[in-house]
Amino acid sequence: MRVPPQARGGGPAPRAAPEAAARALRARVLFRDDDIIAIDKPPGLAVQGGAGQTRHVDGLATALRFDSDSPPRLVHRLDKETSGVLLLARHAAAARRLAGLFRDGAVAKTYWAVVRGAPRPASGEIDAALEKQGPPGRARVAETPRGRRAVTRYRTLDRAGKRAAWLELAPETGRTHQLRVHCAGLGAPILGDAKYGVAGEDERRLHLHARALALPRRPPIMAPLPPHFRETFARFGFSAPRDP
Repeated sequence: MRVPPQARGGGPAPRAAPEAAARALRARVLFRDDDIIAIDKPPGLAVQGGAGQTRHVDGLATALRFDSDSPPRLVHRLDKETSGVLLLARHAAAARRLAGLFRDGAVAKTYWAVVRGAPRPASGEIDAALEKQGPPGRARVAETPRGRRAVTRYRTLDRAGKRAAWLELAPETGRTHQLRVHCAGLGAPILGDAKYGVAGEDERRLHLHARALALPRRPPIMAPLPPHFRETFARFGFSAPRDP
């Protein structure tokens, strides 16, 4: 996993976040102590800047300083359209420690996804190497023997016949677009994933949610389902869990 630059230190001085955006981000804090902050990242908010990205968590991090001298630092990433638990380190020592835990696979990550179709078998492990292919800006990730090893455990939590299924995904590695490509490889692409599946008119949002994240010797941090997930659960008759 590539460690975000902020976890290594350095970079330009942070700018103050606009007040409305700052309030909205602070309202999404799930957990905070002296070392870490976990937020419930909404779908559509990028984690870091890039081509065409003017609003992102990294640029709003000053809103999460609270009583610290500096804003928190990113230690892992979520895709822009993926919702759920995003962890930040509150100081450099915590950033180094957390980056090591992510790199060593010591952080337990649980994702929920709604997929098109019903995977067979209903649970199992996907061990399929992944490689980024194509020019920058239009690159895709593909399963290929030449790629880096990627492992995902999955199980079906509920299904609506052959139309859709609700999956729990536990990645043991952290490759780019790993869960999206692995689900597509099962023949069950994630709803709303136009890059690796088909996004229908009523499935414009990616249905991939970072439900929980657990550090060693700590209870898991959990994020509630976003509205588009709840609407889809209602449509397919899935039993939406109680918010944490």
